[in-house]
Amino acid sequence: MSIIVNSPEQLRCLKPEQLPEVCDELRRTLIRELSTNPGHFASSMGAVEITVALHYVFNTPYDRIVWDVGHQAYAHKLLTGRRDQFSTNRKFGGLCGFPTPSESEFDSFPAGHASNSISAALGMSIASRLKDESPKRHIVAVIGDASISGGLAFEGINNVANTNNNVLIILNDNEMSIDQNVGSLSRYLSRINTSKRYNRLRFKLYRALRAIGIVNEQSRGPIMRFTNSIKSLLSRQQNIFEGLNIRYFGPVDGNDIHKVVRVLNDIKDMDGPKLLHLRTQKGAGYEPAVNDPANWHAPGLFNPETGERLSTNSSQPKWQDVFGDAITELAQNDPRIVGITAAMLSGTSVATLKNAYPERVFDVGISEGHAVTFAGGLAKEGLKPFVAIYSSFLQRGYDQIFHDVALAKLPVVFCIDRAGIVGEDGATHHGALDLTYLRSIAGIIISAPSSAQQLRNLLYTASKYNDGPFAIRYPRGNSIGNHTAPFSPLQIGRGQKVCDGNQVAILSLGPLSSNVQQAIAKLNEENISVAHYDMIFLRPLDEDIMNEVAEKNVGIITVEDGIKDGGLGSAVTEWLNDHSFNRRVIRLGMCTDSFVPHGTPSELYKLCGLDPDSIANAAKSLI
Repeated sequence: MSIIVNSPEQLRCLKPEQLPEVCDELRRTLIRELSTNPGHFASSMGAVEITVALHYVFNTPYDRIVWDVGHQAYAHKLLTGRRDQFSTNRKFGGLCGFPTPSESEFDSFPAGHASNSISAALGMSIASRLKDESPKRHIVAVIGDASISGGLAFEGINNVANTNNNVLIILNDNEMSIDQNVGSLSRYLSRINTSKRYNRLRFKLYRALRAIGIVNEQSRGPIMRFTNSIKSLLSRQQNIFEGLNIRYFGPVDGNDIHKVVRVLNDIKDMDGPKLLHLRTQKGAGYEPAVNDPANWHAPGLFNPETGERLSTNSSQPKWQDVFGDAITELAQNDPRIVGITAAMLSGTSVATLKNAYPERVFDVGISEGHAVTFAGGLAKEGLKPFVAIYSSFLQRGYDQIFHDVALAKLPVVFCIDRAGIVGEDGATHHGALDLTYLRSIAGIIISAPSSAQQLRNLLYTASKYNDGPFAIRYPRGNSIGNHTAPFSPLQIGRGQKVCDGNQVAILSLGPLSSNVQQAIAKLNEENISVAHYDMIFLRPLDEDIMNEVAEKNVGIITVEDGIKDGGLGSAVTEWLNDHSFNRRVIRLGMCTDSFVPHGTPSELYKLCGLDPDSIANAAKSLI
């Protein structure tokens, strides 16, 4: 009979020999649930033993577990009182797909973006020390081998090593991110090794010396450096973590629950920062995922018995694939073109360019800031870099866009994938801010296509533009319109009139143009005449369209797939004010007073007032 655990307290009542059955039951539940309600599969399957061991050894939620990214945290949700709700995972009004403190006290810190766990855990550990909390509060950061390559993780590690704290870093090393890991750190982790006998001997010696008063917190640092030096001499290998005075343990088989529990019990009460290196298998417990971990990161619907993934093919390609095909076509005739992505080769379809021109594609790993500055360096020397990064992740390169690209007017093309509502991944992943944060930077061209053909033409136009950075944003999901049309240059700063009307004017940016057209069809049935303009460019704004709309002397609606403040609505309102036009403007977009939750795109467009009915109702209110 299966052992079903619904809380850490219940888990900690079990005997160690019962834990493998707990892990098996969690995996069966994940397979059953995620086959019909898709989510992040392979990562959570691989981290089951880590999750069980952490809640078994530590007194959660008093002890804190800080998850990095959160792709691996589904078993954590099942174990912390959310089993009955798990069928609502990533659904509108249901559980969030990532750890979030507003959902559970066991979710100690927000997760969704990579590399923040170590810094957050360090803050918690120091806060606990300054508050003199009793009993001692343990703080654990769980980070993957891809996330630990991010710059923020290195900053955190640097300060963990130089601050009085008791942080335990769990390095979940499955040799994978979403795509294959890249970079020298990944190769280093695959080679690093430490003798189990050495770890046990050193810990026993430490406890003995401390018991007789030879070792204390003041002398621990020099002694650690001495023993680390001896170890490096004998093994002829320098451990980067021990070189920073962080106790290193491992690697340990992270899918062996008994080993993980044993080592956690051995090291949890050690003073000072520690790192436990666990080797896990992405997709562990489900053979199809083990054999193809990249495609099973988030496989969608599948048959749990056979592993057959259930296709939801559409005749219309995804926006990312339109980009991938177009940039590869352009690269055939322009040797300056190179592609850059940050651990998202397949997710952005930069993989298409890599398949054709592998030497002209650079996956820099989870290092968005570096990706931007790297592109600036390439552009400075005459190349034409196309940087494909999800909107919500490009936020982390904001200063680099300003300082390392825009300030020098370097011709870097930012291909901003997943712009706007992304759906089930929720608040951490919606591309809500790019229009606003880019518009605050001088000299950058900002555009959004309403069709696949427009995307191709914008990419072509950007490839010929050499006077500064050029941003093109497009959403997640299937594209609209002709995705194979020949390239045609666009006039920068020129939009197009979709239809004329004399009662209301609607200005839209990007693919929400289709929602506007559906709204206008409804309004036409009621004999309401509406003009519609597809702006294409947020910067520069089409002055001719603005003058034409202002002269109509009618109410104006702006429609954009981003926050209302600072985007298209703000630009239009500011232009009208600057040119002394007094017109009523309704700005439709994401609310700026709260974060948009998770749900299907259609549910969220309705929530934000961006669906056809809401647009039509806004138009009626202006008549």
